[in-house]
Amino acid sequence: MVTIDPSAVIWSAPERERAGRPLLVLLHGFGSHEGDLFGLSPQLPLGPVIASLRAPLDAGQGGFAWAPLSRQADAATVAKGADEVAVALLEWLATTESTSVGLLGFSQGAAVAMQLLRNAPERFAFAVNLSGFAVPDDNAGDAELARVSPPVFWGRGTADQVITPDLIAYTQQWLPEHSTLTERIYEDLPHSISRPELDDVNAFIRSVWR
Repeated sequence: MVTIDPSAVIWSAPERERAGRPLLVLLHGFGSHEGDLFGLSPQLPLGPVIASLRAPLDAGQGGFAWAPLSRQADAATVAKGADEVAVALLEWLATTESTSVGLLGFSQGAAVAMQLLRNAPERFAFAVNLSGFAVPDDNAGDAELARVSPPVFWGRGTADQVITPDLIAYTQQWLPEHSTLTERIYEDLPHSISRPELDDVNAFIRSVWR
């Protein structure tokens, strides 16, 4: 069974200071860890509590994964893995207290954020998808997600050599149909996050959590 390790979560505030505040959940990329995106915390809005999670699967060399990669498994297995980890994340979220929940994921973590929206469209205030994608999946939650149409920020670079063109094409079609989309493309940005992109993310988050 896929589960989230609560002892591996990095929080921006002690438990006594979390009640009554919005929660921003950070989801790292494949082969990384909970300390990676947490390094962005000083550059993100100060209002929400930030929780940076560790993916549950061992990716080797000290890194972790949320689900199998498409080069490791067929499409059905990848979608099943993404759904399983989304359920585990929802179970972890049920143990937290917050006024509102937002998601920020990078690469595979961004794909998991999209899968969370599919599994619980009304649970989240927004999602930020950085250098990520939506998992190709005929998901039962897509119709309800399209109805709710939550705010999603999708940022990516023109020099990204990691996310394959077929995944970009699928996401380009899927996101406008299932979200209120803010899309930004950054010239010459590789598979990473830039300062201008973070500025746009901050503006997006503040516009949602006014």
